[in-house]
Amino acid sequence: MPRLYARVLAGLVALLMTTIPGWADQLRVYIDKSEQMMSVSLDDELLYRWPVSTARPGKVTPNGVFTPQSMKRMHYSTLYNNAPMPFSIFFSGNYAIHGTTQIKKLGCVASAGCIRLHPDNAEILFNMTLEAGMPNTRIIIRD
Repeated sequence: MPRLYARVLAGLVALLMTTIPGWADQLRVYIDKSEQMMSVSLDDELLYRWPVSTARPGKVTPNGVFTPQSMKRMHYSTLYNNAPMPFSIFFSGNYAIHGTTQIKKLGCVASAGCIRLHPDNAEILFNMTLEAGMPNTRIIIRD
């Protein structure tokens, strides 16, 4: 019986850690459009800096602070000829952070508005977001 109590208690603690503010890991994703760079921090510790591609001239990547709305391991764009968008993290309507096949353009403006990453980095960020939880993740986008 003590083992059962220990398991129940461990489950309750895990649940509390993901639902009470301040107990869960805080994932922060900073996108600097002027530098075309993303910085990823977990609990204020910088873990990654990656090149990205944001909106090309005539298109828009919105500025602001966002919380992920949905995630898809593999998404195909209905707006852009079924373009593959691996490891998509949607944060504002049709805007997402996702992997790209156009890795040679990373570090330069090139997208229709989404934030493109190398697929390996997109997978890391996707898994980190799953681990921290969407409510504990903030996406901060600035010029």
